[in-house]
Amino acid sequence: MQNIGFFSPQIMHIPDGFLSVVVSALFWLTSLIILYFAVKNTQKRLNDRLVPLMGVMAAAIFAGQMLNFTVIGGTSGHLLGAALATIILGPWPAVVVMTSVVSIQALIFQDGGVLALGANLFNMAVVGVFVSYAVYRFFITILKKVKYSNAIAGFLAAWASIFIASLSCALQLTLSGTSPANIVIPAMAGIHALIGLGEGMITVGAILFIQSVRKDLLIAETARSGDQKVIIVGGLIISAILAILSPLASSHPDGLEWVAEKSGFMSSAKDAFYSIIPDYSLPGVQNENLATISAGIIGLLLVFLISFGWARLKKPSKKDMISEG
Repeated sequence: MQNIGFFSPQIMHIPDGFLSVVVSALFWLTSLIILYFAVKNTQKRLNDRLVPLMGVMAAAIFAGQMLNFTVIGGTSGHLLGAALATIILGPWPAVVVMTSVVSIQALIFQDGGVLALGANLFNMAVVGVFVSYAVYRFFITILKKVKYSNAIAGFLAAWASIFIASLSCALQLTLSGTSPANIVIPAMAGIHALIGLGEGMITVGAILFIQSVRKDLLIAETARSGDQKVIIVGGLIISAILAILSPLASSHPDGLEWVAEKSGFMSSAKDAFYSIIPDYSLPGVQNENLATISAGIIGLLLVFLISFGWARLKKPSKKDMISEG
């Protein structure tokens, strides 16, 4: 059967060719240094609550990013998820989770270049996380007596994470000589200001849902462990549903691709030098919808196992925690 009326997820991240080697190397180094500190700080905070949540958040963000939504002007956006991960996990674990998602997207699905991976990590796993953390904490503090303060702060944090990450990408393109600042910065800012609205609404929806079923998950310092099997199974079911819906993703180009086409540097993009599951379509599966869904299921399982498995291995033993205490 041929694909009828469905679309595949769009390639979403900076491909190789858009950035110079020097800029790519600079952001690889910067991202690795920050990731090192993220890992060290996450290890100190691992507990029975955080271990399953890291795996579930990674799976949900991966699946959610496959669902591009249409934005006015013939473009599309997709969930970044940095704000939601930060609100639930805290900034350092969120960096680790976002790193696992973005890395799997690049290395397995050829979404974003390998050379450009450091820049993509910086934009999404560093800028996206720490901007959303700063904005969320600021508005939670000043709105603490306001009803639905979590939702309001979450919306603003999510919007800011998209907007500032897009400016970071624009700066990288300018430093690489790919596009002049007076062209690429306004273009990236304008389209991502709109995409950020979608990110904000998705984040608010997730916050309100979590608040209705497990409000404690939104309070990192005092959250109880709860039933971890419920968190894992429930989170994976939601992630699988998102993956199943992935063929419905918008066919319009995402914000970066739209800007690249309008600004005339789309031809600079280079294909990956290898192929595993390109374009989120599992090779050998004839039905396009099934190929996309299969790829999504594989991806969410990979990021879940990496994030959950890493956290499980690094979780300090009771003996270690007693000795530290």
